[in-house]
Amino acid sequence: MEHTKAYLNYKKKANEKFVRYDEGAEMYHMSLSKFMQFAKDAKACYKIGQLVLVKLEIIDEYLETFHIVDDNFYK
Repeated sequence: MEHTKAYLNYKKKANEKFVRYDEGAEMYHMSLSKFMQFAKDAKACYKIGQLVLVKLEIIDEYLETFHIVDDNFYK
């Protein structure tokens, strides 16, 4: 399985907690606008002046709320 450059860099820096929108979009294989909205919905954004950082731990927890557990979906 081949990973994106952003994902490999993230794994290399395992202590990294925050990413910018473009890095997060590449890591989660989403469009930039989709990731921006996802981060806002998750309330994972930290704004410092014009810089916006997204906390990955919050994104991961929010993503788990979309886990499909209904067996009928997988048939």
